[in-house]
Amino acid sequence: MHVLITGSSGQIGTNLALRLLEEGHTVAGIDQRPNPWTDVIPTQIIDLSADEALADLQSEFDIVVHLAANAKVHELVVDPRRALKNITVTFNVLEYCRQHELPLVFSSTREVYGDIHRYITREADADFAFTESPYSASKIAGEALIYSYAQCYDLRYLVFRFSNVYGRYDNDIQRMERVIPLFIHKIRHRQPITIYGEEKVLDFTYIDDCVDGIYRGIERLASGAVSNQTINLAYGRGNSLVKMARLIGAALSIEPEIHIQPPRVGEVTHYVADITKAQEMLGYNPTTPLEQGIQQAVEWSAAWWADHGEPEV
Repeated sequence: MHVLITGSSGQIGTNLALRLLEEGHTVAGIDQRPNPWTDVIPTQIIDLSADEALADLQSEFDIVVHLAANAKVHELVVDPRRALKNITVTFNVLEYCRQHELPLVFSSTREVYGDIHRYITREADADFAFTESPYSASKIAGEALIYSYAQCYDLRYLVFRFSNVYGRYDNDIQRMERVIPLFIHKIRHRQPITIYGEEKVLDFTYIDDCVDGIYRGIERLASGAVSNQTINLAYGRGNSLVKMARLIGAALSIEPEIHIQPPRVGEVTHYVADITKAQEMLGYNPTTPLEQGIQQAVEWSAAWWADHGEPEV
């Protein structure tokens, strides 16, 4: 297959592209920045929010994986125009897929479930009347556009709702302060960390499990075995941020200094995915519990920073 990946310089995009290349597929990436991790992924620098952003892009692809998005919930609360950009980007990608009759894999989020229905996480039970943030609204809008293109233009799609993906190629914390690499950095340097919500429980998903689920979806969507489905892709078990921070401390043999603050506006405070649909439709079987994944993430970050330098935050 020849796969086009938007957001190919991000964590999921980089890991997915490398997996596809290892499996013998051809990959082309699109991003607004060069890939900071590897030079083996052919990448075009394109602002996908621009008018006619993909007008000159060749159509030799078999499938499109759309990962590009502004993704920090609180940052989009502060600047909601970045959420509007997410919607425009998805529209432009959909138009490209419509014009070239390409199937689409879309990265949505557990944020679409909202916080008020925190214990209802089956795909069909999402209630979009309860939208917590501009970020979740942008992903809801993206899903809605995809469903409309399926109805009007016979677009074939898979929507994956991810949950707190972590692991390799995510510790460029000067650009984006993702919680796990940020905590690894701060605890390594015996700096205090702040957790927004002592009782906050989330479903952390190790990158290899996430990529394996996407890869299975790509294969099945391309072959026609599975299409037009919305699927949770997570580990399927909840852990508190406090436990996660203590696991990082244990991996570093450092007792973390943890400060607790109230949850921030717009953030989901409890989510554990029902992954039954992914298991049944894709044969998805995540194998990396948080304890193992955190150890691997700490080791990878330490090795990367040793070779490339550790940023100041």
